[in-house]
Amino acid sequence: MAASFPRRALVSVSDKSELVPFIKGLVGLGFEIVSTGGTRRFLLEQQVPVIDISEYTGFPEMMDGRVKTLHPRVHGGLLGRPDLAEDAHSMQEHGILPFELVVCNLYPFEATVAKPNVSVAEAIENIDIGGPSMIRSASKNHAYVGVVTRPSQYARVLEALRAGPLPAELRVELAAAAFEMTARYDRAIADYMARISSGATDTAGEFPATLSLCLSRKLELRYGENPHQQAALYVEAAPPAASLAAAEQLHGKELSYNNLLDLDAALNLVREFTDPAVVVLKHNNPCGAGIGTTLQQAFERAWAGDPVSAFGSILGFNRPVDADVAAALCLPDRFVEAIIAPDYTREGFEALTTKPKWKANVRLLKCPALNDPRPAGRDYRRVSGGLLVQTTDEGRDPENEWKVVTKRQPTEAELSDLRFAWSVCRHVKSNAIVFAKAGGVIGVGAGQMSRVDSVMIASQKSQGRSAGGVVASDAFFPFRDGIDLAAKAGIAAVIQPGGSRNDAETIAACDEHGMAMLFTARRHFRH
Repeated sequence: MAASFPRRALVSVSDKSELVPFIKGLVGLGFEIVSTGGTRRFLLEQQVPVIDISEYTGFPEMMDGRVKTLHPRVHGGLLGRPDLAEDAHSMQEHGILPFELVVCNLYPFEATVAKPNVSVAEAIENIDIGGPSMIRSASKNHAYVGVVTRPSQYARVLEALRAGPLPAELRVELAAAAFEMTARYDRAIADYMARISSGATDTAGEFPATLSLCLSRKLELRYGENPHQQAALYVEAAPPAASLAAAEQLHGKELSYNNLLDLDAALNLVREFTDPAVVVLKHNNPCGAGIGTTLQQAFERAWAGDPVSAFGSILGFNRPVDADVAAALCLPDRFVEAIIAPDYTREGFEALTTKPKWKANVRLLKCPALNDPRPAGRDYRRVSGGLLVQTTDEGRDPENEWKVVTKRQPTEAELSDLRFAWSVCRHVKSNAIVFAKAGGVIGVGAGQMSRVDSVMIASQKSQGRSAGGVVASDAFFPFRDGIDLAAKAGIAAVIQPGGSRNDAETIAACDEHGMAMLFTARRHFRH
């Protein structure tokens, strides 16, 4: 920056959080502050000396503030290179003053269009024009101008300015962050316009012609699924509060790629239940799950589902982990990798972090909003050269669509277990079979190429405990062999989608064995 010019900052922000201390810090360093509209009024109310942008440009703000910074004296001051003779001559000829710093963030377009029943007119008015223009000009000219677009940058920028001009490497970093902001902003506008464009179908609105994802890196991981793979966790700008991305790690070793996959699966499953519930995850499949009148009862049922597989597992709780549950977890023959829960009582947290042999290693995550509703979004799956996108399989199935298709009706106890098993089954890899009894999973068959093989595995895992229990299948039974095997294990009731051309055969098999069977009319594959 040429020495003949005073230090000058252009300030125009929508998000005014933490702004005043930052701007006062700039004033203390000798900066003149040029500002616009609501930002200028806000700063004046806080006793910060400000030059009105109209005073500098000689041109009034107009059209409800739509036109205020789109002026050569503004963008010349952002794009000019004072140490180049031609630029310096133009600036002097037209009375253009250089800006050392631009502080700018944008109208809250994404938050606006996310509101229920927002009008198109309101959405359009929240499309910022001047802000992105200033940010792009300053970012392009980052060799001369620093561009600050986030309150989280204020402290670092102020500290650097106290030592002198912003270092070149920081100006590059700030410009990169600014371009990220405008790219995300433009993508959000394009997506919205695609949804409202005339003649757009519902499908076109849900799945736009062009899809861009804008995520921020939250964690660099030691490695991926295997040690020779590199990995990182990226999160949305505003992830739902009831999501893994919003969870806080309170204790333990750093999270691994596989930990995160299992923790997400545990969170998604345990959210299914309103009663106290505990789920036990291993390799992205539940090996145990339980509900009860107390969390401890739910835990004991969940752990008993498959105690061998539960060793080194991931646990999910839908209630705060208390001292009783922590004491049960700390038994010498038990070991867990990680836990996610809405919270931990002081006694429960102390026990888990001081008593067992694995106390220093267990990863404890807190997600206070774990049980809260969250919007149905999109599910993404990478394929070579592209991305598969679908709506998420979220929310309870409508029980008014369920139909008893056998001669025998399920008992109330069986119906309760059928609901429970059905909730668990949708979170098991296909072909999925879940045996359950008395509010607990007693056997799981997951990820098999044949459904009858999944039944055999679930029966084996139940270890003779399945008499009087129920079975859930994520898709229809294609033949009666799966029903026959379940009956041999003592299963008394079945829940499945139905829809096979051999439904009559499986219904007849259930009637022969005296079993009750429900058709849900909804499949829950999870590949």
